[in-house]
Amino acid sequence: MIEFAPDIPRWRQVAEVIRQRIKDGTYPPRTRVPSVLQLTEEFGIATMTAHKVHRGLREQGLIYTEPGLGSFVSKNPDA
Repeated sequence: MIEFAPDIPRWRQVAEVIRQRIKDGTYPPRTRVPSVLQLTEEFGIATMTAHKVHRGLREQGLIYTEPGLGSFVSKNPDA
């Protein structure tokens, strides 16, 4: 788990961790990113917070979601 800064929303802090993992190649293009459940377990956040993480990363174009399959790193993420 990470230590959260009190003045930044938790979903933004977790999204930044995932964004950095995409940028450094931990999650290469077209590979699966942690699910909502996995995010709640790894970071100790609420389910709704984890959903916000996914939504934020999708809005940034870093990930896409395939219904029934999961969320994946975009082909050419602009990290």
